[in-house]
Amino acid sequence: MSEINAYKSELYGIDLLRALCLEFGPSGCEDNVAAVIKAQIAPYADEIKCDRLGNVIALLRGERKADGSAPKRLLFSAHMDEVGFMIRDIESDGTLRFSTVGGILPSVLPGRRVTVGDADNRVPGVIGSKAIHLQKPEERDKPGEIRDMYIDIGAKDKEEAEKYVRRGSFGTFESEFVRFGKDGRFIKSKAIDDRFGCAIQCDLLRMLKKSGERFAHDIYFAFTVREETGLSGAKTAAYAVNPDRAVVLEATAVADNTGAPVEKLVAKQGEGPTITILDNSTIYPREMIDFAMNLAKKHGIKAQYKKYVSGGNDAGPIHKVRAGVKSVTISAPTRYIHTASNVLCADDYDSTLALTAAVAREITFDD
Repeated sequence: MSEINAYKSELYGIDLLRALCLEFGPSGCEDNVAAVIKAQIAPYADEIKCDRLGNVIALLRGERKADGSAPKRLLFSAHMDEVGFMIRDIESDGTLRFSTVGGILPSVLPGRRVTVGDADNRVPGVIGSKAIHLQKPEERDKPGEIRDMYIDIGAKDKEEAEKYVRRGSFGTFESEFVRFGKDGRFIKSKAIDDRFGCAIQCDLLRMLKKSGERFAHDIYFAFTVREETGLSGAKTAAYAVNPDRAVVLEATAVADNTGAPVEKLVAKQGEGPTITILDNSTIYPREMIDFAMNLAKKHGIKAQYKKYVSGGNDAGPIHKVRAGVKSVTISAPTRYIHTASNVLCADDYDSTLALTAAVAREITFDD
C-alpha cells in the first residue's frame, strides 16, 4: 500500500483529494482508498463498519428521541472505485492483453502510462498499439480497438511478465495531480470521478462533528465499491443503512470543451455543483431537486441544473432499496471524465462542500 503511510496526518480539501486520487483503486481493488478514508474519518465518526463487498459506512449519530424510537436517517454516498483495466492474457513476448473496467473510449488509450498489479505490488507500463508506419492509410483515421492494444511492462517474455502480474491483475492510469490556470484554479488528475465525492464526505463528516451541533437525524456516509461496473456496492450499503433520504456525491461530464454542441452542454465549471433532474438510472423527486436548489439560493452558494440526460450513478440502486429512498445527486462538473486527466475547478469543491453541509443541517423528512 505504497501511498497510505504518507497520508496518516489529517488532510483537508484539495490536499485530501490529491491523496485519494493518487491511490490505486480500480473497481474491485478499492482497499487502498478505503484505508486512507478510514484513517481520515476514524477520530470523528461515531461508528465505522465495512461490509463484505468492501463498502465503508460511517455514522454521525443524531440525538435519540425521548420515546426511544429511532431517528430518521440521511445517507450521503460516494464511490471509491475508478475506471481501469484487467489483464486477460499474457503474450509470449511479455506484453499484456487487457479489458477495460468501466467505460473508457479506445481513443484515449494508446501511449498512456498505466500501473498494473494489485493493492500491494504494482509495476509501471505503457499502453501500446499498432505502430503508425505499419498502419494502412484507412486505419489511421480510425481509433484502434482495445482488443488490438496491449500493455508493455518491459518484460522480455511471458515468464518474466508472470513474475509481476497474472491473469486477473488490475490496472489504472498513471497520472500526476497537477494544479494549473490562474492561482491553480483547475486540477488535473486521474480518478476525480469519484474521489471528489469521497473527499467531500470526509470533510463534511469532520466539519459537522467539530461543530458540536446535535442533529435530530442520523447521518450516514457510504464510501461504496464497484460503481463503475454496475453500481453493486451502493445497493448493499443502502440496504444496510435503510435511509429515509439520500444524497449522492459525484463527478459528472461537463462537455464544455471547444467544438462541443451547445445542446449537449452539461454545465459550466466554476458555477457550482450540478443538481440532476434525470439520468439513465434515476428520475429524481422534484421536492429533492427544489430543496437542494433553494438551499443554494438561500445561502448564496453557486449551484446549477445538470442540463443533459446521460450516465447513471449510485442513486440508481439506492432509490429503489426497501420501501424506496427519496434521493438527489450533487455532482462536480468535470472535464475529460474516464480518462487519465480528469479536470476539476477548485471553486466547485468549495461550493459542493458548502451545499452538502446545508443539506445535512436543514434536511426535512416529511413524506
